[in-house]
Amino acid sequence: MAKNEFICDCNIIHKEVVEQIRREMPKETTFKHLATFFKLIGDETRLRILFVLDQKETCVCDIANILSMSKSSISHQLATLRNSGIVKCRKEGKEVYYSLDDEHVTKVFEVAVNHINHKGEKSV
Repeated sequence: MAKNEFICDCNIIHKEVVEQIRREMPKETTFKHLATFFKLIGDETRLRILFVLDQKETCVCDIANILSMSKSSISHQLATLRNSGIVKCRKEGKEVYYSLDDEHVTKVFEVAVNHINHKGEKSV
């Protein structure tokens, strides 16, 4: 297909569509929060951590062992995710267990993984 086949070559404005979408458009702050959210989960190490936590609530030591990383680096990433409301933690004695914050985070992560698997890793 030629490159310009995908360029609209008309000057028609679909007024009803434009007005409807403008009415439903979220506030600017919502887009800023979305951008921050996707930047946070866009880091490969944090994505690996999210994968672990999507499987099971896990302590820092086990996450570090699974990912072959130091506890310090895992703790740093978990603090970033926790402060952003993406993961939560609970303390049991001296151990701290982490999990995904809620079903929304779980769904976003799982839908993204399913999308990548559906499209095939090579197409991304």
